[in-house]
Amino acid sequence: MNGLQGVDACEVLVLVDNVSDLLSTVPAGVTPEIPNVFGAGARELSGRCLCCAQWGLSLIITARIGERTHTLLFDSGPEGYGVARNGDRLGVDFGRIDAAVFSHGHWDHVGGMSTALELIMRSNGRRPVPVHANAGMFVSRAMRRPDGSMIPFEKVPDAAILETAGGTLIIDDAERLLLDDMFYLSGEIPRVTPFEIGLPGHVRQRPDGTWEDDAAIMDERFVAVHVEGKGMLVFTACSHAGVVNVLEHARERFAPVPLYGVMGGFHLSGMPAETVIPETVDALRDFDLQMMVPGHCTGWRAIHRLVDAFGPERVVPSAVGRRHHF
Repeated sequence: MNGLQGVDACEVLVLVDNVSDLLSTVPAGVTPEIPNVFGAGARELSGRCLCCAQWGLSLIITARIGERTHTLLFDSGPEGYGVARNGDRLGVDFGRIDAAVFSHGHWDHVGGMSTALELIMRSNGRRPVPVHANAGMFVSRAMRRPDGSMIPFEKVPDAAILETAGGTLIIDDAERLLLDDMFYLSGEIPRVTPFEIGLPGHVRQRPDGTWEDDAAIMDERFVAVHVEGKGMLVFTACSHAGVVNVLEHARERFAPVPLYGVMGGFHLSGMPAETVIPETVDALRDFDLQMMVPGHCTGWRAIHRLVDAFGPERVVPSAVGRRHHF
């Protein structure tokens, strides 16, 4: 996208994710949880000093050009407890976060946003925090059971809650550049692959109180950063659009800059998502990605297939408390 600045470096701290993994070896450029918590002041290894793994995702993404940095909070996990606890254990300076993004309107991604905003405001001198979203995120949602009954989803924080916590809600459906043009926030993601079908059974409530199919979850967005000398880093929170659709759109938007890596949830766990793992892995070959960091809703079956296909040098499963340096 014209105007997006190439950055010298990008650091990503996994604030919330499903998995805690203290012992697995990681490649150069990734700092595991234990060095991070000891760097933040832990004095002995114990459960009290470690992060909490939760179903959801939150990434703190910092981009640097020379001496100038900006930090973006990409989602906030399912509830405030994980944001506060993990931020404390990892020594997060919440005051350095300049803005926040809702990836889509699901509780496991933005349920902790009001707590995150309160922590940011407490540390930044009470400056309001821009929160980027689109109108489609603020609707009631549910999963329809085979018998027709509903499993309701917790509603995401609305404008009143966010503003009380210190956020300034910016609602816009269009793609845009953020924070001195260091970050790209996508618009609607086109659905072009024949095998990525969203989340069957997912519904949303109409204004009249009735329910309609919402398998496509068209409010979903991704974030991208251009790291000079490497290419585009794509951050996809849940990939309800399909991770291949996400990457196809990113490739089209940023050509001729190559895609370097993708990080986040690939939504390849559960039925029927697991049935498209083979097609997804095959399609990913076309992007020649140098780094994949699957987390959250990717699932162990898909991660195994990705490692088998691309090798442990290119596929590094995500875990809470890790720092990734690009």
